[in-house]
Amino acid sequence: MSLRTLVLQHIACEPPGVFEDVLRERGANLRRVELDEGEPLPDWRDFDAIIAMGGPMSANDDAKLPWLTTEKRAIGEAVRAGTPYWGVCLGVQLLAASLGAEVYPGPTPEVGLLPVSMTGEARSDPVFGDAPHELVTLQWHGDTFDLPDGAVRLASSPAYPNQAFRFERAYGVQFHLELSPEMAREWAEVPEYVTSLERTLGAEAAPAFLAAIEANAEAMRYEGRALFERWLDRVAT
Repeated sequence: MSLRTLVLQHIACEPPGVFEDVLRERGANLRRVELDEGEPLPDWRDFDAIIAMGGPMSANDDAKLPWLTTEKRAIGEAVRAGTPYWGVCLGVQLLAASLGAEVYPGPTPEVGLLPVSMTGEARSDPVFGDAPHELVTLQWHGDTFDLPDGAVRLASSPAYPNQAFRFERAYGVQFHLELSPEMAREWAEVPEYVTSLERTLGAEAAPAFLAAIEANAEAMRYEGRALFERWLDRVAT
């Protein structure tokens, strides 16, 4: 049967990328919702899985973006009911917040092609257990989060210890492995992303940064595909 998949998108330039490629190859039925464009959130009970992507807003921006409150409530209900969930960047922060954990600014934005390391708990995890001990990932975020009660930490970086976690059938990753060079070039035109890039790497660093993403995109997408396929095969279906 086709996997009925709800895709929660928070800005047009952050689609699921290689994760969507995998879903379409497998004949999944995707329903994409652009929450930042005012599209209403459908009933999560009508779907077999939820994919939540990144965005320039904070998971705490409820006062400016009241739809975040509705989204977090729906994510919490769905995940606690056992719906498989895959969250990326903002998507992992929304997962943490929906499960009662705090989301807050980190000490400095984490931006660049940077390694994350698997934790000891990752070795026995059905999704992360077959991953390399260290992965080069794209980091482009300023917020971080505490682990929810009952969650298992799966990956860390020196600056941000909580890089990936599992809660029952829900998985979230702070980093990006899904994007193409074209997507990265679009991100470089989003004011909030440019600000974090310039604060961390300097105003003149963008061209070299984008070139590095282009050079590493296929390797990152390969690892992203492998993680996501294991989640689909061993958790979501």
